[in-house]
Amino acid sequence: MGPEDFAQRATAAGYRVVVRELDQSTRTAEEAALAVGCSQRQIVKSLVFLADGEAVIVLQRGDRKVDPERLRVALGAEKVRRADADRVYAETGYAIGGVPPFGHLGPLRTVLDACLADEPHLFAAAGGPRALFTTSGTELRQAAATAVACCCADGA
Repeated sequence: MGPEDFAQRATAAGYRVVVRELDQSTRTAEEAALAVGCSQRQIVKSLVFLADGEAVIVLQRGDRKVDPERLRVALGAEKVRRADADRVYAETGYAIGGVPPFGHLGPLRTVLDACLADEPHLFAAAGGPRALFTTSGTELRQAAATAVACCCADGA
């Protein structure tokens, strides 16, 4: 799937998104921030983890890392690990570097890191390696039906 698919899925779910396709890569938080002229803290990373084998999307600030132990506790799971590229694609329909926070192949459990929950102006991947859309913590909570939890690594 790609940016057009994401836009259609978002619209079908009742969310109006304006996908910006850029000339520069937005695959990493650093690249995305440079492409749109913002700080990395305004970039939303959509990361796929496996909690006891179940795929979970973690929405994390671009300048932070996820602490798997905090995530494990927040989810009440026995084991948490990052999903590999094949599993990310199989679960979401998107390749790493373009995974949007919602609009996946099917519903996925989603955790929004608490540091993003009240942010008014954010940029998130929109289904491709050069595509972003503008959003906010409030919109992400609504669109992704997220749980909010602190799962960032200390000092990250």
